[in-house]
Amino acid sequence: MYEEEEEDVVIYNSDNNILGSVSSSPTRTTTLNPNVSFVTMKEEYGLIATGSDTLPPAKKKRYQRHTSSQIQEMEAFFKENPHPDDKQRTMLSEKLGLKPLKIKFWFQNKRTKIKLQQDKQENVMLREENKALKIENQNLMSDLSHLSCSSCGSSGDKLRLENYNLRLQLNMLESIASFMNPPLSLSQNTICFFPEANNNNDISIAEEDKASVMVLAVSCVQELIKMCETNEPLWNKKESLLCLNDEEYNKMFMCPLMEKDQFRREASRANGVVFMNSSTLVNSFLDADKWSELFCSIVSRAKMVQIISSGVSGASGSLILMYAELQVQTPLVSPREGYFLRYVEQNKEQGTWMIVDFPVDRFHGLIKPASSTTTEQYRRKPSGCIIQDMPDGYSHVTWVEHVEVEEKHVHHEMVREYIQTGAAFGADRWLAVLQRQCERMVSLMATNVTDLGVIPSLEARKNLMRLSQRMVRLFCRNISDSYRESLSRSTKDTVIVMSKKVRDGIVLCAVTTTLLPCSHLQVFDLLRDNHHHHSQQEILFNGNSIQELAHIANGSHLGNCISLLRNNLELILQETCTDNSGSLVVYSTVNPNAVQLAMNGEDLSKIPLLPLGVSIVPVNPSEGIFANSPSCLLTVGIQVLTSKASAAKLDMSTVTAISNRLSSTVNQITAALGSSGLGN
Repeated sequence: MYEEEEEDVVIYNSDNNILGSVSSSPTRTTTLNPNVSFVTMKEEYGLIATGSDTLPPAKKKRYQRHTSSQIQEMEAFFKENPHPDDKQRTMLSEKLGLKPLKIKFWFQNKRTKIKLQQDKQENVMLREENKALKIENQNLMSDLSHLSCSSCGSSGDKLRLENYNLRLQLNMLESIASFMNPPLSLSQNTICFFPEANNNNDISIAEEDKASVMVLAVSCVQELIKMCETNEPLWNKKESLLCLNDEEYNKMFMCPLMEKDQFRREASRANGVVFMNSSTLVNSFLDADKWSELFCSIVSRAKMVQIISSGVSGASGSLILMYAELQVQTPLVSPREGYFLRYVEQNKEQGTWMIVDFPVDRFHGLIKPASSTTTEQYRRKPSGCIIQDMPDGYSHVTWVEHVEVEEKHVHHEMVREYIQTGAAFGADRWLAVLQRQCERMVSLMATNVTDLGVIPSLEARKNLMRLSQRMVRLFCRNISDSYRESLSRSTKDTVIVMSKKVRDGIVLCAVTTTLLPCSHLQVFDLLRDNHHHHSQQEILFNGNSIQELAHIANGSHLGNCISLLRNNLELILQETCTDNSGSLVVYSTVNPNAVQLAMNGEDLSKIPLLPLGVSIVPVNPSEGIFANSPSCLLTVGIQVLTSKASAAKLDMSTVTAISNRLSSTVNQITAALGSSGLGN
């Protein structure tokens, strides 16, 4: 606490007499009679006041409150004890002729002054140290970027990439040799980045190897940037697709030749604008649950295995180990599963985020999870996206998808050409789904909705949308699971029926796929148009009339919406969505009480759902009977709870009935398309 500066003030009164000074009480005042002429000197204050009819401005002089001897005494005592107690302050006051309160204030001011001086000096030193560290860091980064081999002149990045590729070739040769000789162990100088963990067949990265993996991540970001920014000759345009020039790629990134008999390369690039800011997108990519929710029609399963780096400032610098299973919405296409590393880096100067995925396998020796016999093994070459912020919450996204696939199973003839073009898991599909799902997220967070129908509030609307998202995700996962069942069937089988145990009994899932000679949008419009002669009332709901109780638009396309329908006495939750990668019509009967609980915020996982519906995937083979004409794969999926006893035996009559229902639905759709002139 600072003591206020005291001043001696000369005051005049009407008795033409100087009363003196007021030093301690600012409320004592006197007045001056302006009619009295005087010349008075007050030597004590060194002030002369003259006047007749006017009063000259008063001069104030600040006096030192303590003598030099008093200050010397207090300075000497301060050196010995900066915090005197009451007894010591009393002793000093008697010795120096000052009040104890003045002694207290002096010591307080002295301590504060010294503290400010110390802080100022420390700040100056810290600024200089920080400046020196910045200069040193810039010099080190500059030296690192220009680091080269003294013998060959190669840059540090090139040397790291070449070293990494040599390790891959070494592992490849050892793998080949293991077929003819006893297993070879890696040399002592070779680092094994990815030892397998004991739990759930997952792999993990040892603490001592994290720095090496981070170096690899940085180099993969540079590869992604080049893949996004370089056009010809790296990318050549073939019809409407961008095709990767393998020879140019191997030359640019010094990659070893691929084993053509074992692996097939798929590479694609796409760019577009999405209605979502970059920070929200980045957070979704770093959370396995949010990521699989965002791409639920592509990612059937995903989990975060290990956090290697959580980032230095925010998300930038984050490095995680992930596992994912990818799918196409048909049981004729094998899902792809594998482990990969995901790294995020921000360039603040350019306002961009780079999200890159790169392989985690032991130097391209494939990881074999428990379910590897039923899925295609694939490894992600540096793939991902660059996100550029735009005004009004939009982002520009450039996406590169680059993988090498080991195809174990022969694809069905209906999808063989579609898979070989790379469109099934290509960049265009990822970007199309991202654009649609970003619009859905914007609709989920909307606060200016006025027409809610029977939905009581905006929060209830959000909860209903989340329930619908769970329904769609379950439907997509059922199609993915049906592929494993199809492996044991003949390729001539058109209907796949599988059973699974649930808490309430046994559920039968039936799935079938057929090829239609029309675009997926034409089939989608037919199924969602309630006013069409062959509407979904007749095809999907057995001819029963339906009434829409609530409608939630969740995208720019009119077909992207969620509806709460009434079918006689039943409530039906339905979601329809479409984009360039395909269309979905998914619905499920729901209990009215369950709908009410969902809108009130009840745990959605406790609400039973048996989703049914159709998936429509566009297919345009480059050769064959449907070449250069629109065609699509129509997949219909049905679920039925057959028994409430978990140990109940499967009734074959029920299997026959559900198969017949599935075939009937497909026949009705085909007939409706034919009568509309779309299936010719």
